[in-house]
Amino acid sequence: MLCGGASVVWGEVRFPMRCRHKRTVLRKAQRCGFTLPGGLKYPGMPSFAPDKPGQIFLMDLNKPNPHVQELSISNGFDKASFNPHGISTFIDEDHNVYLYVVNHPHMESTLEIFKFDEQQRSLVHLKTIEHELLKSVNDILVLGPEQFYATRDHYFTKSCLMLLEMLIDLRWTYVLYYSPKEVKVVARGFNSPNGITISPDKKYIYVADVADKNIHVMKIHDNRDLTLLKVIQLDTSVDNLTVDPDTGDVLAGCHPNVMKLILYNPKDPPQSEVLRIQDILSEKPRINTVYANNGSILQASSVAFAYKRKLLIGTIFDKALYCEL
Repeated sequence: MLCGGASVVWGEVRFPMRCRHKRTVLRKAQRCGFTLPGGLKYPGMPSFAPDKPGQIFLMDLNKPNPHVQELSISNGFDKASFNPHGISTFIDEDHNVYLYVVNHPHMESTLEIFKFDEQQRSLVHLKTIEHELLKSVNDILVLGPEQFYATRDHYFTKSCLMLLEMLIDLRWTYVLYYSPKEVKVVARGFNSPNGITISPDKKYIYVADVADKNIHVMKIHDNRDLTLLKVIQLDTSVDNLTVDPDTGDVLAGCHPNVMKLILYNPKDPPQSEVLRIQDILSEKPRINTVYANNGSILQASSVAFAYKRKLLIGTIFDKALYCEL
């Protein structure tokens, strides 16, 4: 949604808002205390710090001048190979916060469960989940204790085969449901499913397909199976999705030209784009541009989160952008 007084010029959508960079990369944000993974190394994507382990950061948007704070991780966890990707939170009845993180140690895929220690501002590692179906995992959506949906963005795990499967339109990827009692594929037919999120009433799932430039809207059944209701086609590659907690609108971090992302050139960097999708369940959802830039300010936007007239835009390998509307 373009804010009042916004103007559109080549390369950027300008708003009556103040923006500044944050020193870390944001890919997923949760509620009003935001957890930010940083340092992802992923096949086919550029990395500006290939030898630096991944990190988890916290940013509290309830504060008037929020800052990014690194969360320490408990001993006993292999921090040297930590390579965080998708992230989701679960809060139990006692208000304990658990962080579920997709990890790619040595380019494999595991799911790490942490408990957040609010006083120490640290993460205590509890468990690592591995499964033969949890391969090339991109994003995760936690539903309950050790219960989650996960997207598999590629069937193959080697870079050359990953590219080949997209070129020949293989479509062997899927959305997976995991619980201690059952692990199953609940949705197929994607080219490369990425971000996944849930409606405020917990009845619908939204999945972004970055290669097909669309969003799949699916209904959740009692047994956690998913039924496709519709596909919203866009003119941009959709990476990750979040839901505005105040309005229920869906925010999409997008790549207008995904080839600029793959064939990275610092002199012609990948652009950034954020879309707001209103009334996503209606016959005619309204789609508006929230932010767009040609890469001069922000490169390769991958996610955005709105909270109390504050906007946080994350990227794959650039810094995050924090804006006050």
